[in-house]
Amino acid sequence: MLPLDRLDDAALAPVRGVFADIDDTLTTDGKLTAVAYGALASLSAAGLLVVPITGRPAGWCDHIARMWPVDAVVGENGAFYFAYDRAAHKLVKRFRDADPVRAAHRDRLAAVRDRILAEVPGAALASDQRYREADLAIDYCEDVTRLDAAAVDRIVAIMHAAGMTAKVSSIHVNGWFGVYDKLGMTKTLMQERFGVDLDAERDRYVFAGDSPNDAPLFAYFPLSIGVANVRRFAARLEHAPAYVTAAESGAGFAELAERLLESRTPTPSLPLAGGG
Repeated sequence: MLPLDRLDDAALAPVRGVFADIDDTLTTDGKLTAVAYGALASLSAAGLLVVPITGRPAGWCDHIARMWPVDAVVGENGAFYFAYDRAAHKLVKRFRDADPVRAAHRDRLAAVRDRILAEVPGAALASDQRYREADLAIDYCEDVTRLDAAAVDRIVAIMHAAGMTAKVSSIHVNGWFGVYDKLGMTKTLMQERFGVDLDAERDRYVFAGDSPNDAPLFAYFPLSIGVANVRRFAARLEHAPAYVTAAESGAGFAELAERLLESRTPTPSLPLAGGG
């Protein structure tokens, strides 16, 4: 993981868009700061595609797609993307699994939820669970006293034993039935909404994140950026980001945004010799 200031502007100048995790990447201590929100707005105003990629629930993502200065949002770790069609005044919802499949999965999630809460002292259902469509989110430090690594590992093990995919974020352990992830749904979004083959153009996009569930995107994007707090998860990262900001959380994202915008600003040309 190299410092962000080691990344040359020449590599950033051709960037067309920014993907970013939300919790502890855009937010700071659970808050979306003015600095981070302003960075999103500035990137969008500069003509860059802006897409949050998050483990947060469908209920949140409905709001984000409609209200934030973004082009779309990928939610619940790749269960869906939402994009607001401003011309048609309509929210476009694209789920990985059909309604009956998600309903059947929710019934199975309840049994796993009950087992985790019974076997892992201090764990709790995430406060945003009721707004979710596809996954189970177990809180290990957002609204509860932080659990130790062994407890987090136990939650993951219970999910795996039930046949679920499990991912650790900076605040939750998320689990779901089915084979999908943030990266797969991001590719689907880019192809369906923007006509972009991300495999062919991955070097034209930046991803910013902070935790183990961002590892597939860190591995995929050559221009992968961790905000400084990603170092807390160094031992759990299957793939590390290529670069790291000096600042943590939302301030780190703003640092990245500033670099991107500076790389797009034309350098004033010098007057020709003998010019008036």
